[in-house]
Amino acid sequence: MSSEQTPTTTEETTGPRPRRLTYAALLAALEGLALVVGGVWILVLGLTGHPDDRQQAVTGGITLVVLALLPLFAARGLLALRSWSRGPAVITQLMALPVAYNLLQADSMAIPGGIALAAAAVASLVLLVNPETTRALGIRGPGNSGNLEK
Repeated sequence: MSSEQTPTTTEETTGPRPRRLTYAALLAALEGLALVVGGVWILVLGLTGHPDDRQQAVTGGITLVVLALLPLFAARGLLALRSWSRGPAVITQLMALPVAYNLLQADSMAIPGGIALAAAAVASLVLLVNPETTRALGIRGPGNSGNLEK
């Protein structure tokens, strides 16, 4: 392939990374880290404590750690201005909204966590669908599959 046919995502074509994109990546990374911490916490409690079902606790902990990979990879891709990374980041936020709703329905200390998760998910979604973010990632809308206008 010639260099004319190979699309490149360099700073010359997309410009510098917008702050909104950096903030969206930061929120995705924080959610990923929270999933890792929660997964490790459940795993440790399942192995050292006295859970009702040790196998279920271990499986839940491992599942949370594996699920943390999605927002962590998305955050890395957003920071690197990779257009593919917006999809996993949006999916992560959409999955976080029902979790936040369930936390808000609890009668416990989970309510502040639900508020924080809902705020982070909504803020991330707003940042990810922002036109400036879309341009920086080189994502073209429907009907714009041709050359980009300068």
